[in-house]
Amino acid sequence: MQQVESSPVTLGAYLRSLREAKGSSLEDMARSTRVGIRHLEALEEERLADLPSPVFVRGFIRAYCSFLRESPEAALGHYQELAGERAAAEAATTPPRPRNTRVGSSVLVGLALLLVLGIGLAVLNLTVKRQPEAPVVTGKMEPAAPMPTPVAVPPTAAATPPAQPAGPAAEPTRPASPPAPVAAPAAPESSAVPATTAAPKTVPGSQRLVIKAVEPTWIRVQTDEGRIAEELLPAGASREWTADRRFLVTIGDAGGVELTLNGRSLPPLGAKGTVIRRLELPQLPASGS
Repeated sequence: MQQVESSPVTLGAYLRSLREAKGSSLEDMARSTRVGIRHLEALEEERLADLPSPVFVRGFIRAYCSFLRESPEAALGHYQELAGERAAAEAATTPPRPRNTRVGSSVLVGLALLLVLGIGLAVLNLTVKRQPEAPVVTGKMEPAAPMPTPVAVPPTAAATPPAQPAGPAAEPTRPASPPAPVAAPAAPESSAVPATTAAPKTVPGSQRLVIKAVEPTWIRVQTDEGRIAEELLPAGASREWTADRRFLVTIGDAGGVELTLNGRSLPPLGAKGTVIRRLELPQLPASGS
Protein backbone atom coordinates (compact mmCIF):
# COMPACT_ATOMS: atom_id res chain seq x y z
CA MET A 1 0.00 0.00 0.00
CA GLN A 2 1.24 3.49 -0.83
CA GLN A 3 1.37 6.06 1.92
CA VAL A 4 -0.17 9.45 1.11
CA GLU A 5 1.84 12.31 2.54
CA SER A 6 -0.35 15.06 3.96
CA SER A 7 0.72 18.58 3.05
CA PRO A 8 1.07 21.06 5.93
CA VAL A 9 -1.93 23.30 6.59
CA THR A 10 -1.31 26.91 5.52
CA LEU A 11 -3.05 30.10 6.55
CA GLY A 12 -5.28 30.40 3.49
CA ALA A 13 -6.35 26.75 3.53
CA TYR A 14 -7.08 26.90 7.26
CA LEU A 15 -9.25 30.03 7.01
CA ARG A 16 -11.11 28.78 3.93
CA SER A 17 -11.86 25.44 5.60
CA LEU A 18 -13.30 27.22 8.67
CA ARG A 19 -15.52 29.46 6.52
CA GLU A 20 -16.76 26.66 4.27
CA ALA A 21 -17.49 24.47 7.30
CA LYS A 22 -19.77 27.22 8.65
CA GLY A 23 -21.37 27.74 5.25
CA SER A 24 -20.51 31.45 5.17
CA SER A 25 -19.61 33.56 2.15
CA LEU A 26 -16.99 36.27 1.89
CA GLU A 27 -19.73 38.81 1.15
CA ASP A 28 -21.52 38.03 4.43
CA MET A 29 -18.26 38.20 6.34
CA ALA A 30 -17.28 41.54 4.75
CA ARG A 31 -20.64 43.08 5.67
CA SER A 32 -20.44 41.89 9.27
CA THR A 33 -16.75 42.52 10.03
CA ARG A 34 -16.39 45.72 7.95
CA VAL A 35 -13.20 44.23 6.47
CA GLY A 36 -12.93 44.77 2.71
CA ILE A 37 -13.67 41.71 0.61
CA ARG A 38 -10.41 42.19 -1.30
CA HIS A 39 -8.52 41.87 1.99
CA LEU A 40 -10.45 38.72 2.88
CA GLU A 41 -9.64 37.23 -0.52
CA ALA A 42 -5.97 38.16 -0.09
CA LEU A 43 -5.93 36.34 3.26
CA GLU A 44 -7.36 33.13 1.83
CA GLU A 45 -5.04 33.31 -1.19
CA GLU A 46 -2.02 34.23 1.00
CA ARG A 47 -1.21 37.32 -1.06
CA LEU A 48 0.66 39.20 1.66
CA ALA A 49 1.82 41.87 -0.79
CA ASP A 50 -1.81 42.99 -1.25
CA LEU A 51 -2.35 43.32 2.52
CA PRO A 52 -1.48 46.28 4.77
CA SER A 53 1.02 46.18 7.64
CA PRO A 54 1.13 43.12 9.97
CA VAL A 55 -0.75 45.05 12.65
CA PHE A 56 -3.80 45.35 10.38
CA VAL A 57 -3.48 41.78 9.12
CA ARG A 58 -3.66 40.42 12.68
CA GLY A 59 -6.78 42.51 13.24
CA PHE A 60 -8.34 41.11 10.05
CA ILE A 61 -7.59 37.54 11.18
CA ARG A 62 -9.17 38.17 14.59
CA ALA A 63 -12.29 39.63 12.94
CA TYR A 64 -12.42 36.68 10.50
CA CYS A 65 -12.33 34.12 13.33
CA SER A 66 -14.67 36.16 15.54
CA PHE A 67 -17.30 36.12 12.78
CA LEU A 68 -17.02 32.31 12.63
CA ARG A 69 -16.90 32.09 16.45
CA GLU A 70 -13.54 30.36 16.36
CA SER A 71 -10.37 31.04 18.36
CA PRO A 72 -7.87 33.15 16.37
CA GLU A 73 -4.77 31.60 17.97
CA ALA A 74 -4.24 28.85 15.36
CA ALA A 75 -4.80 31.25 12.46
CA LEU A 76 -2.38 33.77 13.96
CA GLY A 77 0.20 31.00 14.30
CA HIS A 78 -0.17 30.08 10.63
CA TYR A 79 0.19 33.76 9.68
CA GLN A 80 3.36 34.07 11.76
CA GLU A 81 4.88 31.07 9.97
CA LEU A 82 3.89 32.42 6.56
CA ALA A 83 5.26 35.90 7.29
CA GLY A 84 8.52 34.40 8.58
CA GLU A 85 8.97 32.28 5.46
CA ARG A 86 8.37 35.28 3.18
CA ALA A 87 10.81 37.41 5.20
CA ALA A 88 13.48 34.69 5.03
CA ALA A 89 13.01 34.36 1.28
CA GLU A 90 13.38 38.11 0.78
CA ALA A 91 16.49 38.17 2.97
CA ALA A 92 18.04 35.37 0.90
CA THR A 93 17.52 37.29 -2.35
CA THR A 94 18.95 40.60 -1.10
CA PRO A 95 22.77 40.83 -1.37
CA PRO A 96 24.69 41.40 1.88
CA ARG A 97 25.85 44.92 2.54
CA PRO A 98 29.61 45.52 2.34
CA ARG A 99 31.33 45.84 5.67
CA ASN A 100 33.78 48.45 4.43
CA THR A 101 31.26 51.19 5.14
CA ARG A 102 31.09 50.19 8.79
CA VAL A 103 34.88 50.14 9.04
CA GLY A 104 35.10 53.54 7.37
CA SER A 105 32.51 55.04 9.69
CA SER A 106 34.32 53.71 12.76
CA VAL A 107 37.59 55.21 11.51
CA LEU A 108 35.92 58.57 11.01
CA VAL A 109 34.48 58.44 14.51
CA GLY A 110 37.91 57.65 15.95
CA LEU A 111 39.53 60.53 14.06
CA ALA A 112 36.82 62.89 15.27
CA LEU A 113 37.42 61.83 18.88
CA LEU A 114 41.18 62.36 18.50
CA LEU A 115 40.56 65.82 17.05
CA VAL A 116 38.29 66.77 19.95
CA LEU A 117 40.86 65.51 22.48
CA GLY A 118 43.64 67.47 20.76
CA ILE A 119 41.63 70.68 20.85
CA GLY A 120 40.82 70.12 24.52
CA LEU A 121 44.50 69.59 25.41
CA ALA A 122 45.50 72.73 23.51
CA VAL A 123 42.93 74.80 25.40
CA LEU A 124 44.14 73.41 28.73
CA ASN A 125 47.76 74.26 27.89
CA LEU A 126 46.82 77.83 27.03
CA THR A 127 44.91 78.29 30.28
CA VAL A 128 47.77 76.82 32.36
CA LYS A 129 50.32 79.12 30.71
CA ARG A 130 48.20 82.19 31.36
CA GLN A 131 47.56 81.50 35.03
CA PRO A 132 51.16 82.32 36.35
CA GLU A 133 50.94 85.86 34.95
CA ALA A 134 48.35 86.91 37.54
CA PRO A 135 50.45 86.09 40.65
CA VAL A 136 53.38 88.10 39.18
CA VAL A 137 51.25 91.23 39.34
CA THR A 138 50.23 90.57 42.93
CA GLY A 139 53.89 90.02 43.88
CA LYS A 140 54.77 93.47 42.57
CA MET A 141 51.90 95.06 44.46
CA GLU A 142 53.06 93.70 47.81
CA PRO A 143 56.24 95.87 48.06
CA ALA A 144 54.08 98.86 47.29
CA ALA A 145 52.31 98.29 50.60
CA PRO A 146 55.12 99.95 52.65
CA MET A 147 54.09 103.28 51.13
CA PRO A 148 51.97 104.10 54.21
CA THR A 149 55.30 104.52 56.15
CA PRO A 150 54.96 108.33 56.14
CA VAL A 151 52.56 107.90 59.04
CA ALA A 152 54.54 110.66 60.71
CA VAL A 153 52.24 113.08 58.93
CA PRO A 154 49.15 112.15 60.99
CA PRO A 155 50.55 113.90 64.08
CA THR A 156 49.77 117.20 62.38
CA ALA A 157 46.28 115.96 61.68
CA ALA A 158 45.97 114.59 65.16
CA ALA A 159 47.26 117.85 66.63
CA THR A 160 44.18 119.58 65.31
CA PRO A 161 41.40 117.76 67.18
CA PRO A 162 38.35 119.47 65.73
CA ALA A 163 36.00 116.63 66.57
CA GLN A 164 33.05 118.98 66.02
CA PRO A 165 33.28 119.03 62.22
CA ALA A 166 33.11 115.25 62.33
CA GLY A 167 29.66 115.52 63.86
CA PRO A 168 28.11 117.66 61.14
CA ALA A 169 29.88 115.53 58.55
CA ALA A 170 27.78 112.59 59.71
CA GLU A 171 24.56 114.58 59.30
CA PRO A 172 24.66 114.82 55.50
CA THR A 173 24.99 111.05 55.39
CA ARG A 174 21.54 110.67 57.00
CA PRO A 175 19.52 112.07 54.09
CA ALA A 176 21.47 109.70 51.84
CA SER A 177 19.87 106.72 53.62
CA PRO A 178 16.20 107.32 52.53
CA PRO A 179 16.87 106.43 48.85
CA ALA A 180 17.72 102.86 49.96
CA PRO A 181 14.08 101.83 50.76
CA VAL A 182 12.95 103.39 47.48
CA ALA A 183 15.06 100.88 45.49
CA ALA A 184 13.85 97.96 47.61
CA PRO A 185 10.22 97.79 46.29
CA ALA A 186 11.55 97.64 42.70
CA ALA A 187 13.08 94.21 43.35
CA PRO A 188 9.82 92.35 44.24
CA GLU A 189 8.18 93.70 41.07
CA SER A 190 10.85 92.13 38.84
CA SER A 191 10.73 88.90 40.81
CA ALA A 192 6.95 88.72 40.49
CA VAL A 193 7.09 88.78 36.69
CA PRO A 194 8.87 85.42 36.23
CA ALA A 195 6.54 83.87 38.79
CA THR A 196 3.57 84.49 36.47
CA THR A 197 5.40 83.28 33.37
CA ALA A 198 6.57 80.06 35.06
CA ALA A 199 3.02 79.05 36.02
CA PRO A 200 1.64 77.89 32.60
CA LYS A 201 3.84 74.85 32.03
CA THR A 202 2.84 71.21 31.52
CA VAL A 203 -0.55 69.92 32.63
CA PRO A 204 -0.41 66.09 32.86
CA GLY A 205 -3.36 64.25 31.33
CA SER A 206 -4.73 67.39 29.65
CA GLN A 207 -5.80 65.49 26.49
CA ARG A 208 -8.83 63.14 26.71
CA LEU A 209 -9.94 60.90 23.83
CA VAL A 210 -13.11 58.76 23.68
CA ILE A 211 -13.76 56.29 20.81
CA LYS A 212 -17.22 54.72 20.43
CA ALA A 213 -17.80 51.90 17.95
CA VAL A 214 -20.95 52.16 15.84
CA GLU A 215 -20.00 48.88 14.16
CA PRO A 216 -17.33 46.26 15.03
CA THR A 217 -14.05 48.05 14.29
CA TRP A 218 -10.39 47.30 14.97
CA ILE A 219 -8.53 50.23 16.66
CA ARG A 220 -5.03 50.98 17.95
CA VAL A 221 -4.24 54.00 20.20
CA GLN A 222 -0.76 55.11 21.31
CA THR A 223 -0.20 57.94 23.84
CA ASP A 224 2.86 60.16 24.15
CA GLU A 225 3.83 58.27 27.32
CA GLY A 226 4.35 55.13 25.20
CA ARG A 227 1.16 53.28 26.22
CA ILE A 228 -0.43 51.24 23.39
CA ALA A 229 -3.96 49.81 23.30
CA GLU A 230 -5.05 47.50 20.46
CA GLU A 231 -8.36 45.60 20.19
CA LEU A 232 -11.39 44.78 18.07
CA LEU A 233 -14.03 47.12 19.50
CA PRO A 234 -17.56 45.62 19.31
CA ALA A 235 -20.54 47.71 18.26
CA GLY A 236 -21.85 49.98 21.02
CA ALA A 237 -18.67 49.76 23.11
CA SER A 238 -16.51 52.80 23.92
CA ARG A 239 -13.01 53.31 25.29
CA GLU A 240 -11.33 56.33 26.88
CA TRP A 241 -7.64 57.40 27.05
CA THR A 242 -5.71 60.37 28.48
CA ALA A 243 -2.37 61.86 27.39
CA ASP A 244 -0.20 64.89 28.09
CA ARG A 245 0.10 66.18 24.52
CA ARG A 246 -1.16 63.88 21.76
CA PHE A 247 -2.48 60.50 20.53
CA LEU A 248 -1.55 58.36 17.49
CA VAL A 249 -4.73 56.60 16.33
CA THR A 250 -5.08 53.77 13.78
CA ILE A 251 -8.62 52.68 12.77
CA GLY A 252 -9.58 49.78 10.53
CA ASP A 253 -12.96 51.29 9.53
CA ALA A 254 -13.22 55.08 9.65
CA GLY A 255 -17.00 55.01 9.19
CA GLY A 256 -17.56 52.59 12.06
CA VAL A 257 -16.44 54.82 14.97
CA GLU A 258 -17.26 58.16 16.60
CA LEU A 259 -14.44 60.19 18.21
CA THR A 260 -14.67 62.78 21.00
CA LEU A 261 -11.58 64.85 21.90
CA ASN A 262 -11.61 66.92 25.10
CA GLY A 263 -15.40 66.82 25.23
CA ARG A 264 -15.84 67.93 21.60
CA SER A 265 -17.16 65.54 18.93
CA LEU A 266 -14.88 65.21 15.89
CA PRO A 267 -16.22 65.08 12.32
CA PRO A 268 -16.26 61.69 10.52
CA LEU A 269 -12.74 60.56 9.59
CA GLY A 270 -13.79 58.87 6.35
CA ALA A 271 -16.22 56.56 4.61
CA LYS A 272 -17.01 53.02 5.70
CA GLY A 273 -14.20 50.60 4.95
CA THR A 274 -11.55 53.36 4.91
CA VAL A 275 -8.39 52.57 6.90
CA ILE A 276 -6.88 55.45 8.93
CA ARG A 277 -3.18 55.04 9.81
CA ARG A 278 -1.33 56.91 12.60
CA LEU A 279 -3.70 59.88 12.85
CA GLU A 280 -2.23 62.48 15.24
CA LEU A 281 -4.73 64.06 17.66
CA PRO A 282 -5.03 66.90 18.36
CA GLN A 283 -3.92 68.08 14.95
CA LEU A 284 -1.64 71.15 15.00
CA PRO A 285 -3.54 73.18 12.35
CA ALA A 286 -6.80 72.66 14.23
CA SER A 287 -5.30 73.81 17.55
CA GLY A 288 -4.05 77.10 16.05
CA SER A 289 -7.47 78.08 14.67
